[in-house]
Amino acid sequence: MKTVCVFCGANAGANPAYAEAARAFGTLLAKTGRRLVTGGGRVGLMGVVADAALAAGGEAVGVIPTSLLEKEVQHKGLTELHVVDTMHERKAMMAELSDGFVALPGGIGTLEEFFEVWTWAQIGLHGKPYGLLDAAGFYSPLFAFLQKVVDDKFLRPEHLGMVYIETAGERLLERMDAHRPVVVSKWIDELVKKVL
Repeated sequence: MKTVCVFCGANAGANPAYAEAARAFGTLLAKTGRRLVTGGGRVGLMGVVADAALAAGGEAVGVIPTSLLEKEVQHKGLTELHVVDTMHERKAMMAELSDGFVALPGGIGTLEEFFEVWTWAQIGLHGKPYGLLDAAGFYSPLFAFLQKVVDDKFLRPEHLGMVYIETAGERLLERMDAHRPVVVSKWIDELVKKVL
């Protein structure tokens, strides 16, 4: 896994531990020879993780839509900055450039991006690893909710098991490096068999 896409907040959040986790993770990516892909912004955790990777001698690639470029929130010190027309193109390019995906703390945009790559993997569109960096317990309530989704039969346990969640970046990358795609039969296939 040479290139890691990081989804994270465009602000720093309420807990200083979130920015510290972003800083440490950006540094870790650079120190382990991995290229960072971000949303191209200079603000919030997105800016923190990019600055840390660059300061540690790494590469940081951004993908930003023109609507945000026009608001002048782009990071001007990145190794590369790709400008695209739409948010959809942004996500597609970030996915194409990356070998794996990590979500740091963030808001609904971060969650949407992470859930989309997870959905793509669930339906077999890619076999890349993805995980949550649970800084200061940020993702623990979400993971508890996802267990309820499994318990209520809206998600297979195998699909929840496809998400790596760790509090330490080093351990998260180790697990993602060892990733092997999981092939699970789809509930819709089984439903069709029952109907027919």
